[in-house]
Amino acid sequence: MTVRVLVVDDHPLYREGLVTVLATLPDSEVVGEADNGEQAVRLAHELAPDVVLMDLHMPVLNGVDATRAITAADPGVAVLVLTMLDGDESVFAALRAGARGYLLKGADRAEIARALESVSQGQVVFSAGIAPRVLAYFSGGGSVTATPFPDLTDREREVLDLVARGLTNAEIARRLFVSDKTVRNHVSNVFAKLQVAGRAEAVARARDAGLGA
Repeated sequence: MTVRVLVVDDHPLYREGLVTVLATLPDSEVVGEADNGEQAVRLAHELAPDVVLMDLHMPVLNGVDATRAITAADPGVAVLVLTMLDGDESVFAALRAGARGYLLKGADRAEIARALESVSQGQVVFSAGIAPRVLAYFSGGGSVTATPFPDLTDREREVLDLVARGLTNAEIARRLFVSDKTVRNHVSNVFAKLQVAGRAEAVARARDAGLGA
């Protein structure tokens, strides 16, 4: 059976290379390409691929939100994440959104081919470095929820979630019943701990981890 694949990645050179690799596989066919999550959702609806090969960190709509929208609209479409992000927050956010597999960029041709075939048949696939963490989670009965950004305090995580929802510092201050200065301090601490340059990058990281939904 030929697996029909929609390739989603915002880096043109990487996406083109991936399409070239997939073209060499005897049992796969690239039916479309997207460079952001919003386009991926639209093309998944229009093209009805077997598998969406999904990056996570993208403009317009991130890969986690795009995965959630695609799987909600058509559970028969398998989303296979292919990303550089290997943190627990990204892995579990993608799984909660409905992804059936999670590969890290750097996976070779054979690994990608096996993963495409597996997820198209309803199986679940993880890169070697990801699998032990997922197995540990489920062996514990799924009772321990992976906490996004464990270096943040609970209040800092709450502030980041509100930032990712699009609230201004003043709106966050009113929501949390604290001063604007307190919120600015929290936001500065969050940026430092996440090592991001500004609000837009922090929002992208937060949404990749499932915050701000």
